[in-house]
Amino acid sequence: MSVVEKPATETGTNARPGTIGDSPVRPDGLEKTQGTFAFSSDLSADGCLFGATLRSPHPFARIVSIDLSKAWQISGVEAVITAEDVPGKATYGLISQDQPVFASDVVRYVGEPVAAVAAIDPETARRALVAIDVTYEVLEPLLDPEISIAGGHDPIHPDGNLIRHQHIVHGDPSATGAVTVEGTYEIGMQDQAFLGLEAAIAYPDSGADGVELHVATQWLHEDQGQIAACLGFPVDKVRMVLGGVGGAFGAREDISLQVHTCLLALRLGRPVRMAYSRGESFLGHVHRHPATIWMRHHAHADGTLVSVEARFVFDGGAYASTSSAVLINGITMAQGPYACPNGVVDGYAVRTNHLPCGAMRGFGAVQACFAYESQMDRLAAACGLDPIDIRLRNAMKTGDTLLTGQPVLNVAPVEECILETAALPLPDEPVGGRQLADGRVDVMKLPGGAGRTADAGDVVRGIGWGVSIKNLMYSENFDDYSTARCRLADGVATLKFATAEVGQGFVTIAGQIARSILGVDDVVLDQIDTQIGSAGSTSASRQTWMSGGAVDAACRAARERLFEAVGTAHGIDPIRLLIDGTDVIDTAGDLRIPVTEASAGLDIDETIEYHHPQTEDLDENGQGNCHTAFAFVAHRAVVDVDPELGLVKVVQIATAQDVGNALNPLSVIGQIEGGIAQGLGLAVMEEIIQIDGVIRNGNFTDYLLPTFLDMPPVVATLIEQPDPHAPLGAKGVGEPPCISSTPAVVAAIRDALRQAGVERLLDRVPVRPFDICL
Repeated sequence: MSVVEKPATETGTNARPGTIGDSPVRPDGLEKTQGTFAFSSDLSADGCLFGATLRSPHPFARIVSIDLSKAWQISGVEAVITAEDVPGKATYGLISQDQPVFASDVVRYVGEPVAAVAAIDPETARRALVAIDVTYEVLEPLLDPEISIAGGHDPIHPDGNLIRHQHIVHGDPSATGAVTVEGTYEIGMQDQAFLGLEAAIAYPDSGADGVELHVATQWLHEDQGQIAACLGFPVDKVRMVLGGVGGAFGAREDISLQVHTCLLALRLGRPVRMAYSRGESFLGHVHRHPATIWMRHHAHADGTLVSVEARFVFDGGAYASTSSAVLINGITMAQGPYACPNGVVDGYAVRTNHLPCGAMRGFGAVQACFAYESQMDRLAAACGLDPIDIRLRNAMKTGDTLLTGQPVLNVAPVEECILETAALPLPDEPVGGRQLADGRVDVMKLPGGAGRTADAGDVVRGIGWGVSIKNLMYSENFDDYSTARCRLADGVATLKFATAEVGQGFVTIAGQIARSILGVDDVVLDQIDTQIGSAGSTSASRQTWMSGGAVDAACRAARERLFEAVGTAHGIDPIRLLIDGTDVIDTAGDLRIPVTEASAGLDIDETIEYHHPQTEDLDENGQGNCHTAFAFVAHRAVVDVDPELGLVKVVQIATAQDVGNALNPLSVIGQIEGGIAQGLGLAVMEEIIQIDGVIRNGNFTDYLLPTFLDMPPVVATLIEQPDPHAPLGAKGVGEPPCISSTPAVVAAIRDALRQAGVERLLDRVPVRPFDICL
């Protein structure tokens, strides 16, 4: 990884060690490096039993009967539960509570939970599952989203087959231009593929009137509310503690094993642990929505956009999850990071008997970006422009308007992202890399790698572009907030928040904020649990803005209390005081006192709930200020392609990303690299394959992921233009890297094929070898 350095800023390279602008070591970094960090799958307890879930083998079937008798006969089986044993609400869900804890009458996807067991060991639990006899009446599954839209299948759910339809019309819906391009694009179902599998342990209270659950999740308080409702408990009787999280990327927003684990523990009055295998994980969490998107772009002869028409269809699978929100993110980004005065968009999110889909990094913007960036390349060709010129000609600026009528009031450095990316150096190695000492080509640098199938003379190099826009935080009138507490005593700041640390590094940023504001060196992070107000979900690129804003506000409130105490002790107006390094100083006098001394004997305790400005729902024409803020990024991909074999080697990805203010540059670079890896995966290899509703590659042998050898060098620069609307000037950085990296890679493959004399639309991702072959 190489980074093009930006000029030093006041909060950048000149920052005090461990404060904003520095890149301190993560507080959990040493334990994770040494292998001593306790992930949720490492948790256990004396007397702990082991839970397991029985899942449907059919995509759509009626449950005729469930016979548990043989399972109960197995020695070591302590509990067997079904839908009849759920004491509270029988269903749960993030937006619509439409998903059963256990299927009771109908199963709607392969993998839907039907029963759960607890036993003395995992093997006994697995034997008990096999012994449960479920009789099914197999039904004809609904697998085509278009049939859901057309009403051509009986409802597979009481809420119907259409989750949401949204229409957007902006400007003149009949506007056209001298140049028109159109296409239909498909995006496959992608798995979040986190390495730390789902796991939890539940501890029942004495008397079984409450429970404490340690779990890897993205949103402790949302889990708490859904679990309590299903258990029939008051919310305060369910205590949530964040277990070590081995990645998330959206898949831990929804409930998976939480309710099952708690039900078993409460039934038995003993701790119960549940942990998924990799195969079960594919069935047990939501995935990225597969989508089909039709687009037509109208432009003047010089390439200036006149209008965008689009139709989005998102396959939500059997249950709603966040499909309605993913749909809105997708269709409101239909124009991309480009100024466009007119547009008509229709979007549909539908049910099928496929695996449920929900949040995944990029959240609707990924699907939209592949379509509109493919269209921009088509438009460039039709207008006789190169890919950079067409994008610069239409680049959105601060104050431009979305098709929803919402002005983009955040800093919108789209032009800077494109130009800075174009300025980054191209790879100087030829196809196949430098010759080895014996004159041979390094086959590991050719498409196909260790397969030794490609000949350097047959390989063609291509360059492609992708630029994107991503909304930040939650939208559509959602009351989005985060809570943080700061205690200051004897020079030590203790922070408490419920912000789920899923690898994004908030535990590092929080300490940097406290050191910067309070002038302390010692920052202690309290346990992440529900013994404080909600921090919202670790998703939507929101935690730096929202929880960072809450920690910032709580620390500032504690600082004001400190200044009041110092002012009283020294007869100084507190307004004259500020923090200089690690000292409190009087700006109008000689007083300089270390914060450690100034806070000696004090116990300052401040809790703040931070809210962002309210958004609004879209009206029937899709108009309204439904989003909070926006971030932008550009990607340039260089790929080597063997057209005859259909093999691709990504040689380099260059990027310039709009980050606002880089609070921790090293952490930002980590997010950029990780996001690009997922974008590359979607471009050329990652897809869940379902045939007749049955997953065919639910393992890491057949579901292909980019490895170290597949990842190219990433050359990056950070566009630092602090956002005046953000608490710290910083925008979220987690999602943008995976959005336009995908179309950039695909555009580069198209370019390579064009140089080989072949035109391929490549209108579907991932691109497969047979999509490329001559």
